[in-house]
Amino acid sequence: MAVARGKDGKYGFDSGKYVRYTEEQVQALEKFYSECPKPNAFRRQQLIRECPLLSNIEPKQIKVWFQNRRCREKQRKEATRLLALNEKLKAMNKVLVKQNDNLSKQAFQFVSQNNFLRRQLKLLKEQSTNLDGSKDALVTTETSSISRLVSGLRKHRVPQPPPWDVNPAWLLAFAEEALSEFLAKATGTGIDWIQIPGMKPGPDSIGIVAVGHGCDGAAARACSLVGMESSRVADVLKDRPGWFCDCRRMEILGAFTTSSGATVELLYSQMYSPTTLTQARDFCTLRYTSVLEDRNLVVCERSLNLGMVPPNEGFVRAEMLSSGYLIRPCGGVGSIVYIVDHMDLEAGRAPEVLRPMYESSAILAQKMTISALRHLRSLAQEAAGEVVTGGTLQPAALRALSLRIARSFNDAINSFPEDGWFSVASDGIDDISISLNSSWSPRTVGLKCSSSNNLWSDGDGGVLCAKASMLLQNVPPAVLIRFLREHRSEWADWADCEHDVSCSATLRTRVYGAAALGGAELGRREVPMPLAHSEHQEIMELVKFEGYDSARDGALVSKEMYLLQLCNGIDETAIGDCAQLVFAPVDGALSDDIPLLPSGFRVIPLDTDFMDGYGMSCTLDLASMLEGGSDMDAAKTETGISSNNLRSIVTIAFQFGYETHNCDSVSVAARKYMRTVVASVQRVAMAIAPRVGSTLGLRNLSGTSEVLTLVKRIVGSYRINFGMDLLRKQPSNNEELFKMVWHHSDALICCTCKSLPEFIFANEAALDMLETTSGGLQDLRWDQTLDETEKKNAYSDITKVMQQGFAYLPAGIRLSSMGRPVAYERAMAWSIVDDNESMPCVAFMFVNWSF
Repeated sequence: MAVARGKDGKYGFDSGKYVRYTEEQVQALEKFYSECPKPNAFRRQQLIRECPLLSNIEPKQIKVWFQNRRCREKQRKEATRLLALNEKLKAMNKVLVKQNDNLSKQAFQFVSQNNFLRRQLKLLKEQSTNLDGSKDALVTTETSSISRLVSGLRKHRVPQPPPWDVNPAWLLAFAEEALSEFLAKATGTGIDWIQIPGMKPGPDSIGIVAVGHGCDGAAARACSLVGMESSRVADVLKDRPGWFCDCRRMEILGAFTTSSGATVELLYSQMYSPTTLTQARDFCTLRYTSVLEDRNLVVCERSLNLGMVPPNEGFVRAEMLSSGYLIRPCGGVGSIVYIVDHMDLEAGRAPEVLRPMYESSAILAQKMTISALRHLRSLAQEAAGEVVTGGTLQPAALRALSLRIARSFNDAINSFPEDGWFSVASDGIDDISISLNSSWSPRTVGLKCSSSNNLWSDGDGGVLCAKASMLLQNVPPAVLIRFLREHRSEWADWADCEHDVSCSATLRTRVYGAAALGGAELGRREVPMPLAHSEHQEIMELVKFEGYDSARDGALVSKEMYLLQLCNGIDETAIGDCAQLVFAPVDGALSDDIPLLPSGFRVIPLDTDFMDGYGMSCTLDLASMLEGGSDMDAAKTETGISSNNLRSIVTIAFQFGYETHNCDSVSVAARKYMRTVVASVQRVAMAIAPRVGSTLGLRNLSGTSEVLTLVKRIVGSYRINFGMDLLRKQPSNNEELFKMVWHHSDALICCTCKSLPEFIFANEAALDMLETTSGGLQDLRWDQTLDETEKKNAYSDITKVMQQGFAYLPAGIRLSSMGRPVAYERAMAWSIVDDNESMPCVAFMFVNWSF
């Protein structure tokens, strides 16, 4: 087949001869290609009939033309993608080179300071020897040496307190001083920075994130390449309430422009408290926006205590040290952004157990610094058309909904009096607090009083918020929130409230989704409909509840209920990240202005020793746990602290609608329901907590020869009996072999063949299936996992396996340690080949199991 190029640059094909397309033919083909890039034979015949210009061209030629046209389109898109990727890599290379230069300078400074200290120490020793024990002379020499040492190491001056008579000249001088301090931090010289593990540079990375070490307050620094213009980046970041859900408000008290075109602004900001046990923070700052000589755009901010804005009631005045954004234009690929957040959040004003929330630089980095980078990245991806969402709402509308539901949840937790909230006296039995807001009603927010949600009636009323906080041990926030999201029935069940008729009847029509959860008992089903799933494990979804309720005539009536649900922080590898599950009842048709009344859970880690640099040099890889030692040592190896110190604070808040005539009954019912939710969360936490230590213990056992030998025999026996490999690829060493078996998607269980079989090994999926831990596996009886039907066939199955070496088992049901049935599609069993044949064993693999 020959190939020819026409005058227009298009290729023509024919059997054994060249083909030259005319300009009119090419235009006709291009027009049809824009309508149908991949036509079938019928469409190609139709094209020839409809276009007389193509009548002299065979259908085969047209087919080949379309194939080549699609190939050229793919090549052009790939070339464009590679060019963009190359530009990103060049920009990231500049960032890394700059970072390397800063680190080299920092290392040189450390070496110089070390040599200086060595010389001073040597001088002190020589002087102490020559003075023949003269105490007065020694003290004088030491004092002078220390003074010279301190003066040599100190590089910045302490700013003087501002005068009462403030003028623009002094404000500009204050801004220039804040700018110099910020630039030193942004370039990596003002503070000792320690990079957070897992934040690797690359074209698809969120950026390079580091936390401050040995500095006052909490500090975080990030650097990233953003596909946006520098001025656009500055405008987005300066609008902090537009992307930071913990920012309640930000007001510009005054502003003026300098002769050089820079802008000086006085700001007042308020930040929500993340829990019910601490007060919110506010700031009075000066913000300075300027363009540097190298055309870089800088926005820096620092606290300015002039006494102009006294702290509001219910707020603690915090201090923002020199922070801001350094934005460097980077050709046609966007901008390189440096973000520095440095704050003193007055941790001493919080309870001692909660002070890590305000002292941790990693928590500040996750909450504020990384959030800014993610927001910029989302905007850039939306502008490039790379974001795909479910439903009809655009990405901007979904982002606004996410921000609104998170901020409304913060409003419920804080319950500020200026918003109309007031507290109700507690009954003294527990720590559950009740707040009322009579100004929040369907009339004030435009909520439709439909019979489908039954949240409101036509009468006057308001909102009641029941909230509580508690401390948990050994429960990672991501694990707890993911469990609460996936097992709603564990905490949203009304069984504990059924005995109280008033409680059940009052809340079923007012709590989030209770009309479907409580009233529709028959055939209820939860159907999640994802709306957006970001790369940092933030999930926005519309959850649909389907069920049936009994009508007055005894018939079953179909019922539906919708919840708009936001879940974030479920990435277990994110250090210092807060996890939360927030949901609000909505109608089936979503809109960007829909009223929201959210409830939910928030879990904040309190492991500051691990997150703030002391344990960051340790590895987080599973293979590092395969070295042996105690469970405590394994926990320290993975987290940098003892597993007994894995603490977190849980905040729970539920909002209910009430009417004026039944406010007291709703308050009593809400308090009772909150007690059941708190008890459920505590029960779930107790079930999850041992799992952390047991998993570490099992990882620790993987370093012993007995467990590794058993795992190798399980894999080898499977190959002998079934003639195929259990694992998809061959491991290079014993550690990798254990890791692959431990993370196998199917449940693998091994037991001894005694009169009553005993469990001796189970991988991670099997422990989830049995709802137990590696420590509890030894205490779990084999017959306890069998229902009546399985008990009749179980012994015969084991006998069959021991006789012929393997067996294929049909679909069936097993029981977990909690008695819940677990269904599986099929199972396989095989005997374990033992060289010594001292104890026969059987391995089981359950495929596609589910509760």
